[in-house]
Amino acid sequence: MGIPSADWLVRPIGPVDETEVSAVLAERFGVTGTVHDLGSQQDRNYRVRTGTGDYVLKIANPASDPAALRAQCAAVERLSGAMSGLRLPRAHAGVDGEVVQRLSAGGVDLVCRLLDYVPGEPIMDSRYLAPPVVARLGELAGRVAAGLADFAGVEQERPLLWDLRNALTVVETLAPHLPDQERAARVLGASRAAHTLLEPFVDRLPVQVIHGDVTDNNVVCEPAPDGRRMPVGVIDFGDLGLGWTVAELAVTCASVLHHHGAGPASVLPAVHAFHTVRPLANEEVDALWPLVVLRTSVMVVSGQYDTLLDPGNSYASVALDREWAMFEAAVSVPAEVMTAQLRHALGRPSAQLLPVAEHTLLPGLPDDVASLDLSVSSEELHTGRWLAPDAETALARAALTAGHAAVRTRHGEFRLTRTTVDDSVPAATCALGVELHLAGPAEIRAPWAGTVTRHGDIGMTLHTGGLDLLLDGVDAEVQPGPVVSGQQLGTVAAHEGVRVLGVQLFRPCATGGRPPRFAPPELAAGWLEVCPDPTRLFLVPDAPDAPSSAPDGVPFSARDAQQAVTEAELLERREHSFATVQEHYFETPPQIERGWRHHLVDTRGRGYLDMLNNVTILGHGHPGLGEAVHRQWQRLNTNSRFHYASVVELSERLTGLLPAELDTVFLVNSGSEAVDLALRLAWAATGRQDVVAVEEAYHGWTYASDAVSTSIADNPNALASRPPWVHTVAAPNSYRGRHRGPQSRRYAPEAAARIRELAIQGRPLAAFVCEPYYGNAGGMALPDGYLRQVYEATRDVGGLCVADEVQVGYGRLGSHFWGFEQQGVVPDIVTVAKAMGNGHPLGAVITRREIADAYRTQGYFFSSAGGSPVSSVVGLTVLDALRDEDLQTNAREIGAHLKDRLLELAERHALIGAVHGSGLYLGVEFVRDRESLEPATEETAAICDRLRELGVIVQPTSDRQCVLKIKPPLCLTRRSADVFADALDDVLTHGW
Repeated sequence: MGIPSADWLVRPIGPVDETEVSAVLAERFGVTGTVHDLGSQQDRNYRVRTGTGDYVLKIANPASDPAALRAQCAAVERLSGAMSGLRLPRAHAGVDGEVVQRLSAGGVDLVCRLLDYVPGEPIMDSRYLAPPVVARLGELAGRVAAGLADFAGVEQERPLLWDLRNALTVVETLAPHLPDQERAARVLGASRAAHTLLEPFVDRLPVQVIHGDVTDNNVVCEPAPDGRRMPVGVIDFGDLGLGWTVAELAVTCASVLHHHGAGPASVLPAVHAFHTVRPLANEEVDALWPLVVLRTSVMVVSGQYDTLLDPGNSYASVALDREWAMFEAAVSVPAEVMTAQLRHALGRPSAQLLPVAEHTLLPGLPDDVASLDLSVSSEELHTGRWLAPDAETALARAALTAGHAAVRTRHGEFRLTRTTVDDSVPAATCALGVELHLAGPAEIRAPWAGTVTRHGDIGMTLHTGGLDLLLDGVDAEVQPGPVVSGQQLGTVAAHEGVRVLGVQLFRPCATGGRPPRFAPPELAAGWLEVCPDPTRLFLVPDAPDAPSSAPDGVPFSARDAQQAVTEAELLERREHSFATVQEHYFETPPQIERGWRHHLVDTRGRGYLDMLNNVTILGHGHPGLGEAVHRQWQRLNTNSRFHYASVVELSERLTGLLPAELDTVFLVNSGSEAVDLALRLAWAATGRQDVVAVEEAYHGWTYASDAVSTSIADNPNALASRPPWVHTVAAPNSYRGRHRGPQSRRYAPEAAARIRELAIQGRPLAAFVCEPYYGNAGGMALPDGYLRQVYEATRDVGGLCVADEVQVGYGRLGSHFWGFEQQGVVPDIVTVAKAMGNGHPLGAVITRREIADAYRTQGYFFSSAGGSPVSSVVGLTVLDALRDEDLQTNAREIGAHLKDRLLELAERHALIGAVHGSGLYLGVEFVRDRESLEPATEETAAICDRLRELGVIVQPTSDRQCVLKIKPPLCLTRRSADVFADALDDVLTHGW
């Protein structure tokens, strides 16, 4: 590839006076209009606005071949016919019928073309690109490659700068000229390593005409309903030429890497989408990441060289930082690892078998080696034990103390002990090696012949023909150099009375260096292929705890690493066996198998901040609750017809928390049952059936509770399908209802008038049911005095007042234990659930004795599990923890701090229309316009998806689904509240 630099180094064209541009337009194309310089790296581009349409005049660099420009126009025509709906810059012929026109500017002969201005906005910044956007980029690259597959309009005689077949030559030619020679050396080293990996495939890679620059800033976008910029067109065919087909995809992937939050795994949606349109051959998959490295290297050196040639070219100089960011991301992972990851993602994992060990690594190791379970589902890591820095060592020591001679960890395991919380970046949790904890001395012998090198005081590597064995914790007995198979290398070193040997296999990469001990989940499959399982080096296959054999020849750990497949299979099984009407959060939900306090953990060890789970008011995995349930379950669990203490104690505790007249308790299993029972009590006590409910409310799924649920988010037909005995009053929404701000005081008299009107019409109420804090709207306080006036009207017509405290009660508001206290009223019936059981199915209805007794006219009441000994103990323990841990105070203080943070975000981000709520019952309402209050429904869903990527679980609420539902466990800390606010700020700043 020895190419004289003069053949492809292009000096940027100087500016062309806009008066000259206007003259060319009129003379050559018969077009008049206003002209605006768009900038370019080597050419000159001008937007032309006319009364009949917009165009782009492209004045080509003198180095451009007019034949090549005609070929670009022909390629656009080809794609225009093959890709309906895709916006493309079609050329307009001049007055003489030619698409390429000549001109002279500043004494230089130039050529130009007039192209359609393609409407839409390019992605010129480095904001976050969501997976669907990345996928669309890959799809467009695939469609362009497929559309040009048999295009023969290019005769490429002169080597091109951007042709990746020339990449190494370009880098080696330009790197010596860079002002930062430290960076130049890095780029040179990475390029040469990538080229080495590419060489075996160069003669087998398909070559065709490619666009060569289907990148973020060479597509035009339209905003999707969720506000994301979705590519709809391709522009700038200036790099059209012959090249490897897979280079089209490599260029696209490289352009993703400078965007906010992007890493190597961010390109996978583009690869999948490209492969769907134009399938990749195995050699193309293997060549892809080396080509990404070479593309980013060329961009770095050419960008810096252009600024040397043309210091005033702001287009080139502005791009320098993002070009370096692309390079840094491309080389942040060895190309061999990314190739393995790409193969895995496309369902083509390699089957590279390990050499057979001629000798056992630890010949004196007994067969009873215990396996340490450090996974997310480990029974040894409850009550937050996994967060202790010494958790792994403590468990190993306990196993040794119990009599085991040795304990090993597991290769390919996503370790809970490596999980971090309150972290926007997933922790490296996948073990790429194993550790052996030994009770006594042990010899280490070479499993095969090789060469020994040392690292650190007690580290050793055995190099053997493309495979390295890394050992940490060795008292060496050999000098660096050759060793024979079976030769003693040393003994396991003792440190503070503990002998631990780290064992890791590694297939060396072209860029050198040692592998990490753990990999992040998104790159686990790639790293596990490069770091295969070393367990068989010290455990014979028929040992009690040895890994299972692999009859298909695939290493054991490679199959273990297919966690994503396992999650997808589980989701598919759920869809087949679990009614799909019972929906799940997120389109591709993480598999959550662990919770602790206000955090959740998925099966890959990714920690999430739980800002959603109002059911677990104490937090997940509460030790006191778990122990109390365990004790009671061992002792007795039956139904409430039997006589036992806990049901009495729970009933007394509940009535003690309420006004004195609310003295009688029913215990049930859920909020739906509680509301259903409350309505039945009202019917029995009043002899009537009519009920007034508030619009946009949710109360449950049983017949009665569903009938009074008016939220169209939960049931789109809620208003049309309710029975005739249900009547509604307007939602007292002071932000977007028909009465806003100070005018919201009008809701109460209107509701009271409606209640009295129904009585006059012969439909006097049995009950008025309402959340005392407007939950389904996003945690909004009712207008002051609302319940006082409505309760008064209800009682005036002989009805009962039902306070649905299922979501808002139990101290969540911070300022009050019960929501109705905030309104200064006393209801006749209170329903409670959710928080009452901290996730255990438990609910209650509390009312006056005479109302409870009236139910006997309907027969008797019985709930098999409601008020059982276990359920009663759960209820008592939750109340104890709320009191002892002062969680209501925490809700008040942390909630106030969080609300302040959210209000500050509202000052900087126009999408936030309002921040609702009190304590840890908050809502952030997103609007597209603060005047019209148009709901930002799609944006809210997309924001939730992006927040999940940043380690925060939150979901939309309200009938418009445009409010973030913020109802975390009451143990939320100030730090975690700040993590949430910072994550939301990140999303609103950098995109979703």
